Amino acid sequence: MIASRFSLPFVLLSLLLAAPAPLSANPYEDVVSARVLPGWREADGRQVAGLELVLEEGWKTYWRLPGSAGIPPVFDWSASDNLAGVEIVWPSPAVFDQGGLRSYGYHDRVILPLRIAAERPGAPVHLAGRVFLGVCKNVCVPLELEISAELPAGAGQRDARVAAALAGRPYTEDEGRVSRATCHVSPDPKGMRIEARLQMPSAGGREVAVIETPWPELMVADAVTRREGDTLIAKALIHAPMSGAIHLDRSALKITVLGQSYAVEIDGCEAG
Repeated sequence: MIASRFSLPFVLLSLLLAAPAPLSANPYEDVVSARVLPGWREADGRQVAGLELVLEEGWKTYWRLPGSAGIPPVFDWSASDNLAGVEIVWPSPAVFDQGGLRSYGYHDRVILPLRIAAERPGAPVHLAGRVFLGVCKNVCVPLELEISAELPAGAGQRDARVAAALAGRPYTEDEGRVSRATCHVSPDPKGMRIEARLQMPSAGGREVAVIETPWPELMVADAVTRREGDTLIAKALIHAPMSGAIHLDRSALKITVLGQSYAVEIDGCEAG
């Protein structure tokens, strides 16, 4: 199974997925290393593990939504055994500005917590698959990493490194004290304009809003964000697919506010 959101054009993404084995001979393959931290089993039978990525100095990789200047990560766990599903809990990313374009991601080292459901909860899980990452420094290149780990059926000890990464996720709406979220949409020759108004305290310093849709064919441009008192306003262009038609379900949108103090993730918005 593949668990990810894509923001690359379909043709480019297809080329990445279809790329033959020579990707493993990429001269940049040593700029990032990966390993699985086995973690522990929770009371409901799910395994909490961590995928640790360590990057060489100056290199970065990308969040689930890479922004207008990044490459989205793609995860393929189909070679695993006794695996029902993998949920990635994304830590809050950093904001990178590159030549007028914006991207979101991580540098140095990041642990991506994994919530793993087993088909047979009382048995070990063999986690195996491929991870396609974009990494950037002076150049941006796609890399393929092979992942393999045995996750025991026992409870295991709680791993402080994975627990800290879980704590680094964005706040929920309640935790971020979001009292209301509205979205006004209007037609545009290139697709649709959206203006989100988020009633919430400041997340600290420069606040960047990231608007996501669950539909890969809809490309959302970098949002322009400003604050008016207790309301954060974010405006963005949603590019139309080839057909030119957009049906936008506001309740399916996800808006993540990245501040200097913390991040807040908002699921859906009302008509505004």
